[in-house]
Amino acid sequence: MVRVRFAPSPTGYVHVGSLRTALYCYLYARHHGGVNILRIEDTDRTRYVEGAVENIIRTMEWAGIEFDEGPFTGGACGPYVQSERTEIYRAHANQLIANNDAYVCFCTSERLDTVRKQQQASGTPPMYDRHCRNLSKEEVATRIASGEPHVVRLRIPIGEVVRFHDLIRGDIEFDSKTIDDQVLLKSDGFPTYHLANIVDDHMMEITHVIRGEEWLSSTPKHVLLYRAFGWEPPKFAHLPLLLNADRSKLSKRQGDVAVEDYREKGYLPHALINFVALLGWNPSATEEIFTIHDLIRDFDLERVNKGGAVFNREKLDWMNAEYMRKMSPHELLPLVRPLLEKRNFVVSDEYAERVIAVMQERVHTLWDFVDFASYFYAAPTFADVDEKYKSKHWTEEAKSRLGELLPKLDASETWNHDALEAIIREYAEANAVSAGKLIHPLRLAVTGRGMGPGLFELLSVIGKEECLRRIRHALQHLT
Repeated sequence: MVRVRFAPSPTGYVHVGSLRTALYCYLYARHHGGVNILRIEDTDRTRYVEGAVENIIRTMEWAGIEFDEGPFTGGACGPYVQSERTEIYRAHANQLIANNDAYVCFCTSERLDTVRKQQQASGTPPMYDRHCRNLSKEEVATRIASGEPHVVRLRIPIGEVVRFHDLIRGDIEFDSKTIDDQVLLKSDGFPTYHLANIVDDHMMEITHVIRGEEWLSSTPKHVLLYRAFGWEPPKFAHLPLLLNADRSKLSKRQGDVAVEDYREKGYLPHALINFVALLGWNPSATEEIFTIHDLIRDFDLERVNKGGAVFNREKLDWMNAEYMRKMSPHELLPLVRPLLEKRNFVVSDEYAERVIAVMQERVHTLWDFVDFASYFYAAPTFADVDEKYKSKHWTEEAKSRLGELLPKLDASETWNHDALEAIIREYAEANAVSAGKLIHPLRLAVTGRGMGPGLFELLSVIGKEECLRRIRHALQHLT
């Protein structure tokens, strides 16, 4: 049976790259009727962030990614938090030492720093110089007994080529001379990623390791560890990097990279999932909108691209808009309502649904229903009016014509799209002016904006009394 794991570190926010890894694990497990596991890799205590584990769980739940085993789900292979498994790792480190596949190292950080600087100065790739690799068992025992701080390092074989197959990249090989004698157990007794993830993947019966490309160079160390323990390694699949538009590695310096940021900015989980799924993989040459069931049905690791995938924010905006347009105003209301409350806008559900209906074809995120349409909930202050639009359309002639139009609007017994359009076009025809000469200043007076939904639609939603009040206010105060 296929068994995969998503193994994040609780170091803060959830990167969109981590979301893609979690999604691909989920899709692969569901496609093959397998098991999806959540494991928390928290052995680097210096980077641990309080509350990060709970945030990972919330984010995955919001995204709709389900786990069959994990810290809060349980399972036969727990515990699923690495800090609760330290004795297991220490026992395995001791086994490696006993079999001469690892050794104890007493080098201080000061010595390591000096060696690194010397290597950099000479143009040598920085690696551990194996100073402690051949210490006698007696010396090691004596120094440990005296309380001298130490770590455990992997003994990389000399003069060997390490080979493995990657489901995405094919056959890969590394010369062992390029592989560092990696620290496996730190001086605080906690394992590094390299030891802990190998032990856990074996004990949790992981069949496929799906992770980011940045771990590709570490894989030969992992292959050697599997061999040292006499275990069959899982199949590996290293996902391509996520890139900015300039093809640099996606980073917070150039924009949002946290899933939480996109949630807060009003993106729908199923839209973000659809978008992230296609960063490096696409089951169709023509289609781009897929349900989660479509993705599960079609997902295949062998069709994931090797090259980096550009994170195109404009495409995400388009996709999110497409998803919102497929929803009814009634379905969108529970998502928009909390945002209205954050802005202290108080309106009825019926009114909010009418606003959603007229804005639905013009927005990209949930916040657009609020911030781009704030005039539906409160009269404009004209503090941030588009000066270019105002100078072009808010002329003395325009104000005069609005003043003449106002009683006609006030006298109308019907206040809907067709009635309002008829009044304005009749006035325009009677006075030999284009309808635009009325529509633009009227829009500015009622909304304070130069763009938005059709004027007659928005006037109908805002209502007669409020529209008339705003027009009178603009005629008196908008200069």
